[in-house]
Amino acid sequence: MARTNKRKQQQKQKAPTAVAPKRTRRDMLAWTGLGALGLGVVAGGGAWAVSSFNRSVTERDLSRIGQGVPSVVQVHDPQCPICNALQRETRKALSDMEGDQPLYLIADITQTPGAVFAQVQGVPHVTLLLFDAAGNRVETLNGSRTRDQLLPAFEQLMKANG
Repeated sequence: MARTNKRKQQQKQKAPTAVAPKRTRRDMLAWTGLGALGLGVVAGGGAWAVSSFNRSVTERDLSRIGQGVPSVVQVHDPQCPICNALQRETRKALSDMEGDQPLYLIADITQTPGAVFAQVQGVPHVTLLLFDAAGNRVETLNGSRTRDQLLPAFEQLMKANG
């Protein structure tokens, strides 16, 4: 038995012991920097999500029509690629405008207020309705359009109400 114990003791002495790596100040600073970067990404994403949600709610408030500012209302189906393309082109045309811009509103036909609005107006989706400052419909633009086609119509709407 003495021999077995002696051999085990020798093996224990030869076996490397696991030593936890020493954490340096440099390692801690690196982890702190990565944590700060991650926090910035999460905070930026959250701010974008809140901003996007607020814009979406504001754009769907159809009660803003006729409250002293001309309006462009898109009758929109979010699942329709043509509607989404028209929305992109409308936003580009509005951003290209110099001076005042009309309100841009969305009548989402997948939600009750938007569907009721489209039915009352008697129009299908992929349609832009232009309203003067008093809320009177002055023009209907059906189908897909480019920003170059939309910009003159929007400018004319603002001139007529200026």
